[in-house]
Amino acid sequence: MLHPEWLQAAEEKLAALEEKTGRKPNFLIFILDDVGWGDFGCFGGGHLRGAPTPNFDRLAAEGLRLTSCYSQPSCSPSRATIMTGRLPIRHGILTPPMYGQPGGLQDEVTLPELLKQAGYATRAVGKWHCGENAESVPQNKGFDEFYGFYGVSDMYTEWRDNYFYPEIVNDPFIFQAVMKMQFNKHNILAKPGQFDVPEIEQEEIDLDTVKDLDEKWAAYSEKFIRDMADSDQPWLLYHGTRGCHFDNYPPDNFKGKSRAKYPFHDVLVEMDDIFGRLFRALEETGQLENTLILVTSDNGPEMESWPDSSYTPFRGSKGTTWEGGIRVPGIFYWKGMIEGGRVSDGLFDFSDLMPTFCAMAGVEDLPQDRYIDGVDQRGFLLASIVAEGTYWAADPAWSSNRVAVYAWLLDKFSGIRVGPYKLYSVTTEMDYRDTVNTGGFSGHTVEYTYGKLFNLFLDPKEDHSFAIRKLVTLPIMSAISAQHRKTFEKYPPRIQVKGAQSG
Repeated sequence: MLHPEWLQAAEEKLAALEEKTGRKPNFLIFILDDVGWGDFGCFGGGHLRGAPTPNFDRLAAEGLRLTSCYSQPSCSPSRATIMTGRLPIRHGILTPPMYGQPGGLQDEVTLPELLKQAGYATRAVGKWHCGENAESVPQNKGFDEFYGFYGVSDMYTEWRDNYFYPEIVNDPFIFQAVMKMQFNKHNILAKPGQFDVPEIEQEEIDLDTVKDLDEKWAAYSEKFIRDMADSDQPWLLYHGTRGCHFDNYPPDNFKGKSRAKYPFHDVLVEMDDIFGRLFRALEETGQLENTLILVTSDNGPEMESWPDSSYTPFRGSKGTTWEGGIRVPGIFYWKGMIEGGRVSDGLFDFSDLMPTFCAMAGVEDLPQDRYIDGVDQRGFLLASIVAEGTYWAADPAWSSNRVAVYAWLLDKFSGIRVGPYKLYSVTTEMDYRDTVNTGGFSGHTVEYTYGKLFNLFLDPKEDHSFAIRKLVTLPIMSAISAQHRKTFEKYPPRIQVKGAQSG
């Protein structure tokens, strides 16, 4: 624990709030799909991108904007890390499971399972993509109800859309082969114990129904929020949007609504509107003071689908451990608990969510039979610390409780960030020979003989490695890396899913 004094202050604030409300806090995780660091207005996008995001921007202005929030290189590894507090090399989902591919969370202890033990109502809405076997679907991993789909958007459209995929749609052999694949093709509504029964299948997802999924999911989440206003039970709502994963199909009332007029941008405007509705539901029902909100994205831009894709100012993209692949927008908001207008470069990793939320909820013990990579960030989020502008005066070197972010590229240790420094041993080299839009999944893996070192304050685009000029930093970072690697002696790596290329 880097800052015990912060933790004490946070615990005092939490105790005072619980005494006032008589209950533990609610949690809303609003996670977008393939939205890059530079898409929201508060992160430099918005009007610049032709897609204003006033609701996300308001949340950042009144909450805490994280400039160093880290996901995993792709969707399913990120989402499973949120659920388990563990890195992909431990939970085993290294790449997204596609088209019914086996592997998932069946052997993991999840955030909703732990919160249910503390008396929470739990709901999962929208995109899941953490395994489609019966033991891994959300309604069987701690959620009281699930409304959404098991996979990822393109699983339901890339064999139906004649414009983008004519060679698949018009080939009877391939089309019929896809139809015979054992994966669920429906938007479903399911309760614990249900899996392969027709009653849970609400509608088949096709080119007509896919465009309205986010609107239906929004209505469900809004109703849940309003229904819980009169309940004494705290709740967790995990809302995973379909937008903005390729291919984007905006609903009729959002088609052409962005200034850019492109499908991605129209859908981003829709996502901002949907979040605004959920925020207003909390506001109108008097639940803002007792609800911690996180808005984020599961990874960086999917550049193979450009221009139907997002934006990052950093090097790399989805599928890589460069900053562009894993550095994502992160906004925390909690009225009266998180000081508004804060901006921090403190390190925050998706694995931190599980131990942080569990500590706030009063979950006394995390699983002891496995390694939890996340750290308790209550002190960082909640303590009142005097700041000068956007830079912490109290302790600028360590402005969160996390010392380092560890980046893994599939089953290879890729690199580590400590403070402003990021040291790589393995990366994905982007292949620009054919097109500048080639992204992370199309690149090739490169192992560096001596490593590459970047100072992200001086060089956020990671253009200039200067390890030879900063040799003094290498022993420090190597020692921290060695501590991380040593944890695998007692808890060996686990590989379940490795090889799919979407999410």
